[in-house]
Amino acid sequence: MILALASPRPASTVDEALEKVERMLGEAAARGARIACFPEAYVPGLREQGFDVAPFDGREQERALRSAAASARAHGIAVVLGMENVAPEGRQIASFVIDARGEVLGCQTKNQLDPTEDRHYVPGDTRRIFEIDGFKFGIAICHEGWRYPETVRWAAARGAKVVFHPQLTGSDRKGTPPTRWGDPDSPYYEKAMTMRSIENTVFFASVNYALRSPESATALIDPSGECRAHLPYGEEGVLVCEIDPAEATGLLARRYAPARHREADSA
Repeated sequence: MILALASPRPASTVDEALEKVERMLGEAAARGARIACFPEAYVPGLREQGFDVAPFDGREQERALRSAAASARAHGIAVVLGMENVAPEGRQIASFVIDARGEVLGCQTKNQLDPTEDRHYVPGDTRRIFEIDGFKFGIAICHEGWRYPETVRWAAARGAKVVFHPQLTGSDRKGTPPTRWGDPDSPYYEKAMTMRSIENTVFFASVNYALRSPESATALIDPSGECRAHLPYGEEGVLVCEIDPAEATGLLARRYAPARHREADSA
C-alpha cells in the first residue's frame, strides 16, 4: 500500500484550499499513492490559529465535498480530507473519507476537543473504521492522538493497519521550527507519534500544515516506533511512502484487557 501525506500551506479561501487539494491529489496519484491524507480542518482551516479562515456553512461544505470527490475520481485516489462538518448540533472538526470513485464513505469527527476549541466547535461522539480495497484504517484528529491515546488503540484493536492523524501544531506567525526529528529539546509531539505507533503495533501517519514554525513534522511512523520518513519542517509538499500492511500486527492493541481494570473494593 502506498500512502500520501499532503502538507499544504494554510489557504485564505475555500477555492484556494480546493485547488491545493486537487493539485496535491494529482501529485500523490502520479507517484502511485492509493490514499492521501490532509491536515486537520484544512477546508476552510482550523479557527483561531493565527491565520484567516474563510466563511463556511452547510452549502459551502457540500460544494467542497463535491469538488474533492471529483478530484479523487479524476485522479483515481482515495482521500482523507480534514474539513469542518456543519452539523445540526454545531460546527465540528472532522475528516471525510472519499474513495477513488468519488464516493463519500463517511467521516470521523473529533470527539476530544482541545479546551481552546470549545468556543468554536462541538465534539462528535462516535468512532469508526474505514476500509478501502481491503485496507483498514482509523482516524484520530490532533488533540486526540496527542493526549487521548485510547482513540488510536480503539482503531488498532479493530484491525486498522494505519491510523491517520490530521493535526495542526505550531504557528504561522512566530516561533522557531525544529531542525531535527525527535529533538529532545523540541515539543513532545513527535515523541507522542512514536508512542502511538509502538504501543499499538501499527503505522501512525501524522499530517501537519506547512506552517512557518511547525512544532512537529508531517511524518510516517512504523509499528516499531521508527520514523519511516518526514517532510522538511515548514515546507509545503506531499510525503509518499510505501508500507507493508503485514507489519502492522496490532498485537499490543489487541492484548488490551479492560476487564482487568475494574476498581477494587475498598479495604
